[in-house]
Amino acid sequence: MSKPSPTNAPLRIGLIGFGCVGQGLYDILQRHPEAGFTVARIAVKNPTKRRPLPAERFEFHADELLADPALDVLVEVIDDADEAFRLVSLALRQGRRVVTANKAMVARHLPELIALQREFGGTLLYEAAVCGSIPVIRTIDSYFAQEPLLQVSGIFNGSSNYVLTRMREDHSDYAEALAEAQAQGFAETDPTLDMAAFDPRSKAVILAAHACGLLLNPDDVLNLGIENVSSADIRYAAERGKKLKVVASLQPLPGGGATVYVTPQLVEADSPLYAVEREFNGVVVEAEFAGQHFWRGRGAGGHPTGSAVLADLVALRHGFRYAYAKLASGPTAATDAPELELEVYLRSAPAELRRALGLKDVSEQLSAPGFTYDYAVGYVRLSQLHRYRDALRAGGTFVARTGRVRHAAAAQPAPLEAALAVS
Repeated sequence: MSKPSPTNAPLRIGLIGFGCVGQGLYDILQRHPEAGFTVARIAVKNPTKRRPLPAERFEFHADELLADPALDVLVEVIDDADEAFRLVSLALRQGRRVVTANKAMVARHLPELIALQREFGGTLLYEAAVCGSIPVIRTIDSYFAQEPLLQVSGIFNGSSNYVLTRMREDHSDYAEALAEAQAQGFAETDPTLDMAAFDPRSKAVILAAHACGLLLNPDDVLNLGIENVSSADIRYAAERGKKLKVVASLQPLPGGGATVYVTPQLVEADSPLYAVEREFNGVVVEAEFAGQHFWRGRGAGGHPTGSAVLADLVALRHGFRYAYAKLASGPTAATDAPELELEVYLRSAPAELRRALGLKDVSEQLSAPGFTYDYAVGYVRLSQLHRYRDALRAGGTFVARTGRVRHAAAAQPAPLEAALAVS
């Protein structure tokens, strides 16, 4: 365990990783030394990579930072979720104070991370892992610790939101908008985590622990992205006065549990999320007594995310730790939830897949032999969307929910294998 610093002395930080977030945090602390933190040691992976600081500032064995008792706080901001978990779990076993921005690592290992804190007395904060500069985790964990939440929803990924904004503004196709996002630094060279909605799924899983008292396996949460979106889909939404956004939804259920999913959605003009554009994120919280709250802010980038890390450092200095109040008083795993049906806009779905999904109560459709643009609007079970998620992606199908939800009827849709057999 690290030794406490003398009163009023700057806290010494061991920084693991010096990419976008690490550099953003370093720059913030250099500009504002009065914040009371100093980056004492920096560990990186690649000895040959060019960096904006002198070479002697870097070392290449992160475990040596964990072994240094003179460091007051460890800040982990690397890309590798497995290595991040190894380092963070080791630090917590030492009873250390740790800040991380690694949403995939936290979402995948949150039960273990909570257990390690309780057993060894360390503290882990991760505000920067969800929605960049928006202080959503601490607000939900502290301010809404005892108040029931009716819903949490939002745009949790700035990269996909940027692509959708540019497609609408420029009337461009997906590939052009994605290339621009990559050129601007808003999307990675491999955009799968962002565009296929794995990134916002991790964030939704993290929020579920604080908002709903649930420790979820990310694999159990539906995520549909925008890899198959087309200009026709953007136009369809615009003609109806709506916008396409990738929206995460957390719906707590009476008696415990919650329904959690992330998909594209046709957002109405009266929604706070309608005006959230480009790389910005937005979060809507519906509380039983406080009503609706809405936060908008930059969801990515060195300085916005670095500011969230700084906020966690300040919180650690004052002894803050997450209360997990709803986790302590409620279920820790998903309970048997009523099956839901979502109304969806389904474009370019092969006939056999549409039958397998069990699309019903179709209210709108356009389909003709040889027609390049065909779609239908109807209800599909949430479980079926999850079951055939990969088939939808592979088949070039685009799915967006309309926002209408209802409890499912008793009848079950046919499995894909049966649909294929009769097609």
